[in-house]
Amino acid sequence: MTTPVRLAEPGPGPTRYTTVGSVIGELLLTGDGTSLTGVYMGLDHRHFTGIGADWVPDPAPFRAVAAQLAAYLAGELREFDLPLAPRGTPFQREVWTALTTIPWGHTTTYGSLAHRLGRPTGSRAVGMANGRNPVSIVIPCHRVIGADGSLTGYGGGLPRKRHLLALEGLTLV
Repeated sequence: MTTPVRLAEPGPGPTRYTTVGSVIGELLLTGDGTSLTGVYMGLDHRHFTGIGADWVPDPAPFRAVAAQLAAYLAGELREFDLPLAPRGTPFQREVWTALTTIPWGHTTTYGSLAHRLGRPTGSRAVGMANGRNPVSIVIPCHRVIGADGSLTGYGGGLPRKRHLLALEGLTLV
């Protein structure tokens, strides 16, 4: 298992953003100028509320993010090394931190993740927090599957989840 990533609190100031093309479609990247706060699969990504009026378009802080995402999507990178600061509740952040420990090429279930977090009856809450992960791909929520081994919901759509898992050598129904 990998070491969990420490999630920082988002910094002050306006949200910065840019878009990058990828093999799974356009990705919208957001950040605070220092840390990555979001990776959304287009403007139609579930739970994405839209670009804020005070957001600043600025590709400069996202060069390392874009390079690492491109390398991952090309099958050349297995672990990201980026400062992360997703916005969420303490419980959501606990779940997202746990997601960062799921190794490349492996999956887990919502129930297993809940049990590991000391909440054995909390699989639905874990699922909801997983679904609200704003840093898709980098915080690998795509590696969480149903108890029966099937693909379940994904903010970027099941075809993208299937693609990401296949990239990691996994084929699920």
